[in-house]
Amino acid sequence: MIMRWIGFLLAILCGIGAGLFYGWVINPPEHAGLSPESLRIDFRTDYVLMTAEAFSGENNLAEAIKRLAVFERTSPMEITLQALIFAQEIGYTDADLAKLQDLLTEIQAYTFSQEKLTP
Repeated sequence: MIMRWIGFLLAILCGIGAGLFYGWVINPPEHAGLSPESLRIDFRTDYVLMTAEAFSGENNLAEAIKRLAVFERTSPMEITLQALIFAQEIGYTDADLAKLQDLLTEIQAYTFSQEKLTP
C-alpha cells in the first residue's frame, strides 16, 4: 500500500517536473511586441483603478501620470475617463468610482493649468 502511494507521488512529481521543464526550457511562451495598449478594457480599467488607489494613498499626481503613461497612444486623462465610464457600466463599487473620479479630476486640473501656462 505504501509503495503504491510512493509510486503515485513520484509519478506526479515527475509529471510536474517534465511540464515545467518543457514550458520553461523547451517551449517558453513568447511575449514580444505586447504593450499595455493590447490589454482588454477590463484589465486596463483595473490598472487605472490600481493607479487611482495608489494616488489616493500617496497623493503624488506626477507618479500617477507616470504610471498611466505606459498607455503611449492614449493620454492619462483619456485612459482614466475610459476606465471611469467602463467601471460605471459594469458596476464597480462607489468607493472605486470615487477614486477614479478623484484621479480624473486631478489630471484634468493639472492639464488645464498646463494649458494656461503654455502660450
